[in-house]
Amino acid sequence: MTASQVDRLLEVMDRLRSDGGCPWDAEQTHESLAPYAIEEAHELAEAIESGDRGEMLGELGDVLLQVVFHARVAQEHPDEPFGIEEIAKACADKLVERHPHVFADVIAEDAETVTANWHAIKARTMGRESVMDGVPAALPALQRAQKMLSRAERAGLDVTASSTGASSGDGIGERLLALAAEASAAGVDAESALREAVRSFEAAARETERAGARRIGE
Repeated sequence: MTASQVDRLLEVMDRLRSDGGCPWDAEQTHESLAPYAIEEAHELAEAIESGDRGEMLGELGDVLLQVVFHARVAQEHPDEPFGIEEIAKACADKLVERHPHVFADVIAEDAETVTANWHAIKARTMGRESVMDGVPAALPALQRAQKMLSRAERAGLDVTASSTGASSGDGIGERLLALAAEASAAGVDAESALREAVRSFEAAARETERAGARRIGE
């Protein structure tokens, strides 16, 4: 995307939010837009998993729209306004800060070292009290489980589902957590794996449904 197209997108959003623009767009807030950001992120993940480049292009545009929309809303805040320039600056500053092996004199010869450095810098600069801090509660449960498990492992915490004392759904929750741990050990994203399995189930169910309809019609 060229700079001129980025500028055009910002101009379109400005027009939509200005007097004489779109009534629906004009009344949106960060809070009302939040569900759309979650929805679009999931749709992008689905497009990536499908391998459809055209679909991915469209969904990336929808995710970008969320950023631009929130930036325009934030620009209108009466006391603490910020816009796309401030967002881009904060993002670039964060990337530079967390890649000292590229922009400073830190040596990182492999991806594992880069990841370790990233988390160390993140913990130091964000002032978190626990390695568990910062994992969104709104994440899908399997994805959140793997995040928590990963952080516990990275911190050397010896915590298992059985040691928590929790028991839910006749132990189903604990077994799901154990499966998430198994997926992590195998290098598998549990959320993506479940989505793929559900897609296969859906396709099989639809085919069974169609076959039943054909038999009834014969």
